[in-house]
Amino acid sequence: MNRIIEPGPEFAALFRTFEHTAFRLETRDTYKSANETEALRQFTAGELVDMAWFRNWLTMIADAAVEGRRFSRVRVVSTPLTVYSRFGLFCSEHTNAVGEDIRYLARHDAAGLPDYDYWLFDSRTLVRMLFDEQENFLGGEVVEDPAAIVNHNYWRDTAWHRAVRRDDFAAQ
Repeated sequence: MNRIIEPGPEFAALFRTFEHTAFRLETRDTYKSANETEALRQFTAGELVDMAWFRNWLTMIADAAVEGRRFSRVRVVSTPLTVYSRFGLFCSEHTNAVGEDIRYLARHDAAGLPDYDYWLFDSRTLVRMLFDEQENFLGGEVVEDPAAIVNHNYWRDTAWHRAVRRDDFAAQ
């Protein structure tokens, strides 16, 4: 039976307790997060972006990399990029620098992939991300069906195969 976990300690623990890999498929052109609101405003205004809001995430990725654990993701994006997708591309330069491997896939090349976000931890723990109509993160549905987990592993591999490295995408 699937269960819902809300944002908070239980959800956060997934990122600190996986053994080998944490993969995310991102499919939305916009996300809303209170902790990045000011940084997004600064980015949009062409100002210097204060990355203090991002330090905990960057530290967690760097620590995982030192331990031999890997974060990766594929971002499915519409072209031309939305303001938020351009902001994400800017932020991914920082995450890639500390050990995350973020790749990009144009939406028109994403046929057959899900139209929702998910995290896959160690190829066996699947969490489908839940959002409201205003793009606010509500939590995740932990999916326990083995066939669904296999499908999401397949979609991860398909997305990864089609996606372009962050730096190559940014250069386009």
